[in-house]
Amino acid sequence: MIDNYGRKIDYMRISVTELCNLRCRYCMPEEGIVKRDHEEMMTAEETVDAVKAAVSLGISKIRITGGEPLVKRGIVSLCRQIAAIEGVRELCITTNGTLLPRYGRELKDAGVNRVNISLDTLDPDKYREITRIGDLREALDGVDAAFEAGFEKVKINTVLMGGFNDDEIKDFVALTCDRPLEVRFIELMPIGGGMDFDKAKFISCQSVLSEVPKLRPLGCSDGVAVMYSLPGAMGRIGLIRPISCEFCRECNKIRLTADGMLKPCLHSDAEISIKGKSRAEMELVMQDAILQKPQMRDHLDADNPSHAGRNMNSIGG
Repeated sequence: MIDNYGRKIDYMRISVTELCNLRCRYCMPEEGIVKRDHEEMMTAEETVDAVKAAVSLGISKIRITGGEPLVKRGIVSLCRQIAAIEGVRELCITTNGTLLPRYGRELKDAGVNRVNISLDTLDPDKYREITRIGDLREALDGVDAAFEAGFEKVKINTVLMGGFNDDEIKDFVALTCDRPLEVRFIELMPIGGGMDFDKAKFISCQSVLSEVPKLRPLGCSDGVAVMYSLPGAMGRIGLIRPISCEFCRECNKIRLTADGMLKPCLHSDAEISIKGKSRAEMELVMQDAILQKPQMRDHLDADNPSHAGRNMNSIGG
């Protein structure tokens, strides 16, 4: 599918659950969320049909997200079914990593190609502060488990927050020295819980380049990430700038929420339901959603928050 602005849409992010075993401050309310009735959420069969409909329109990359996707019952089986669909060239999963020691090898065997691990600090006390209930050791064990499971592409997603983890930039970059790890720094977005953060928390990815001047541009991008590396390092650094650098014109994705709503744009409250529809009906709705993708979002910063209409745990990022 080519949208109305000439963008080839070949990537779909699928939130398979709104639930999570952590309570990250920019993502979920402290009390968590009320678990909704099973009938309100997409079934595994509907999710597989949605992927088949998307693939028929040219979608070739699927990313499984949450909430925390590994708390969903039957997640390995769902990944196996999706990976087996002809036309799915890449199946990825984004997780907080805490359950990867249990599921990492099964996910790899099921056909998941790569894993992204959300990790915002390497300090145990700050990890508990930002996640409210988390244990850093469990997350770090998840990183090790991803490598032990045989994943060749392991990424860490780090949301930059001024006064919280900007003093750890060098430590995160150092992780790439002796492992083929990709660390992606992501600017904090005013969306969901992030809208309540102090303005000082919203800092630019330029702080990474200022803090580590030895980083060298690789002259390439990976999706929306601009890539860098330290001389001689095994891994890479990616900078994702939703605030300081507009990348809407390169956006190639649509999103599917766990309750079956297609979102053409992360920062819009526009949603189209596919739950309860046949595969052929899903295909028509997806065509419509792709053609509804806006050309550009409104300017996004601490004074102009996102209009996503949901917390991040129910969108999947």
